[in-house]
Amino acid sequence: MTHQLRSHDLDWLRLLAIVLLIPFHSAAVFYEGELGSFYVVNAQRSAGLGMFIQFVHQWHMPLFFFLAGAASWYSLQARSQGEYLRQRLRRLLLPLLIGILVLVPPQVYIHELQDGREIGNFLQFYPLFFDGIRPLGHFEWAHLWFLAYLLVISIACFPVMLRLRGDSTASDSISFFSMPPGLGSLIMLAVPLMAVEALLRPHWIGFQNLYDDWANLLLYLLYFFYGFLFCRDTWLWSALDQHRWLICATAGLGMVLLLTLGITHMVPERAYSAPYMAYQAFRGFNSWCWVLALLALARPYRSYSHPILSYGNQAAFSVYLLHQPVIVIVAFFVVPLSLAIPAKFVLISLASLLGSLGLHQGLMRR
Repeated sequence: MTHQLRSHDLDWLRLLAIVLLIPFHSAAVFYEGELGSFYVVNAQRSAGLGMFIQFVHQWHMPLFFFLAGAASWYSLQARSQGEYLRQRLRRLLLPLLIGILVLVPPQVYIHELQDGREIGNFLQFYPLFFDGIRPLGHFEWAHLWFLAYLLVISIACFPVMLRLRGDSTASDSISFFSMPPGLGSLIMLAVPLMAVEALLRPHWIGFQNLYDDWANLLLYLLYFFYGFLFCRDTWLWSALDQHRWLICATAGLGMVLLLTLGITHMVPERAYSAPYMAYQAFRGFNSWCWVLALLALARPYRSYSHPILSYGNQAAFSVYLLHQPVIVIVAFFVVPLSLAIPAKFVLISLASLLGSLGLHQGLMRR
């Protein structure tokens, strides 16, 4: 079976996920809830932007890891084992190390400034960044946690990916799943995700420190593997195409229910209790439905390229690296202004988008 070297529907989804980072983290300036607080916070919160954050958070990072797994399948079709591992280290480890030293300290410094702490200027604060790991000190990796998790997951899945990287037939896929291809197979893939959320989320709520974050680590590992599996076993795409609208309707209804529970404050208290574990299991199911729905809606564009997509592929990684420190800096100066929340949000989003693209053009491309 011959596979495309590039699937543009996945590229479009990757571009969507990257672009959404800017309004998502701009909205975090006006959010207060269980997901924590941002580096800069506005005195007044926004219920609407809080709902937007809850909506995007439900599927955004799962989609990122699914797409990363798909990208690994394509990468292993064109690279040897050694080339793949070297590319992972160059693409993930090097930016992670440089970013921690260059991109994260300004965010932590501005956070300390907004909290009113006397820490001197940035050069005086910089050595304090290494005084201990958050929450005991200032050291952290901020939004760069994604690179660390992806590197670990890529290496952990590497032996399995090597075993499965060859083309497969439908009969191979059936024997792998021990079930016939179809909607049932797509639903069954949700079961491990639901189990992780129900059994691990009550304890590991989501502090991304890698060594004590088993709920996120196993959840994202599964999504990464599913992305690889979808590109290997093409019948999964056929099942997705066949049941597209049912999946989209299920995802929409599930999201309405989850947001309603949040708005009405009916989410169970976090504990190893039947109500909370059932709630988390449903979250796991709904996240998977949303990833499937987005994949299904993007399918018609798998052969459609565009200059915007070409530029987006070039700028995406730069925007990911740069967008959050730019947002934090912009928000620090915008928050004190006498503007309404919508105006502040739009100003932070637009300025951060233009700033990130400008830095990409001026620094990263060069």
